[in-house]
Amino acid sequence: METEEVLPRLARLDTELSAVETSLLALRDHPGRRLLAGAELTGDTRTRWEEADRLLARLWGWHCTARTTLERARTVRSSRRVPGPAESTELTELLTGACLTVEAPGTDPERIGWEELVARTTEGYAEVLEVVLAVDAVWSALPARVELLLAELRRIAELARSVGVVRGEHPAADVLAGVSAELTVLRATATGDPLALWRPVGGSSEPGRGRVDTSGFDRAERAVEDARREIEDVIAVHRDAEERLSHVRDVLSRADRTLAEARTARGEVLAKIAGWDVPPVEGSVAVLQERLAAAGGHRRARRWARLAPLLADLERRAEEELSLARQALTAVTAPLAVRAELRGRLDAYRAKAARLGAGAEAAPLYDAARRTLWSAPCNLRTAERLVRTYQEATLRPPAAGRETETAGGEAG
Repeated sequence: METEEVLPRLARLDTELSAVETSLLALRDHPGRRLLAGAELTGDTRTRWEEADRLLARLWGWHCTARTTLERARTVRSSRRVPGPAESTELTELLTGACLTVEAPGTDPERIGWEELVARTTEGYAEVLEVVLAVDAVWSALPARVELLLAELRRIAELARSVGVVRGEHPAADVLAGVSAELTVLRATATGDPLALWRPVGGSSEPGRGRVDTSGFDRAERAVEDARREIEDVIAVHRDAEERLSHVRDVLSRADRTLAEARTARGEVLAKIAGWDVPPVEGSVAVLQERLAAAGGHRRARRWARLAPLLADLERRAEEELSLARQALTAVTAPLAVRAELRGRLDAYRAKAARLGAGAEAAPLYDAARRTLWSAPCNLRTAERLVRTYQEATLRPPAAGRETETAGGEAG
């Protein structure tokens, strides 16, 4: 190469080597790499880190070879103010030829040029960095969270035991035991084989592009939260059992009284009303009363885990039974309301007929409707028809008025 090209080439190679050294030093001091160096790894992470660690050592070896070669080129260049043919030939070989000897496991030593060395160093650096960044991402995202969740799980399990929530008797206790086993496995994976939880982004060449698979942790977290709510329900039962049982007892008593009232009312309606469908009164609180007695037994025996779901269901069913009883009472007394409405409408149209002067003409219709409405049993269908007929009669003008209008028309 030409003499004037030597110094710029030396400067450029020195800059490239300095950049490589800076990157390698940063990788050496990376917290993730430091943790990897002393960690007890397993599985794929152990295999990949051992390969990456060996590759990192080779990168440093290549860098030292390159730095030594560059220093040799500087020495040759500075030996004479104007390099002679021998120096020029050596400089050309050192700066542009395949002058760098590199080794890889299972292969013979290989001589390559500067550009090839830089390309291999860049590729190797990216491989090592990918492992370091991926492991660091997993270790930053999961182990501490798993430990916190395990601590929360232990706290909840202790609460569960204090109120009798134990395995085999309450599903929440079984859930907690299962989640504890899952978290133990997840913790071992996250600390020992973190790459098993790393999901790289396909097609990306940038190291560290990917995400941590937290799906197992997320499921465990939701399960712990669900179990916590169930156990808090049990604790609430422990605290409020007597008050809630008393409330259910009161609601069932009101439902029973309402059903009895509906049955009595139905008998009265059947005696007073005809021509109308009166639905039967169905329903009974006897089964719920038996379950309420069982709930009281659980409370006396302090079986809170069994009482909690039973009491919650009783509260819901009791309110439903009271609502149905009220609907039944409304349904069976509806004919009486219809009769009262027809009576009121009949009297209202009688007053209107009197104002219009049609009282005498429509009186027989009124009497027929009134007799039907005040008879026992009252045929509501017939009464409804008679009231409607009387209503229409009150809206027609009196006969005298119609004759006058007719006469006036003929005179005209």
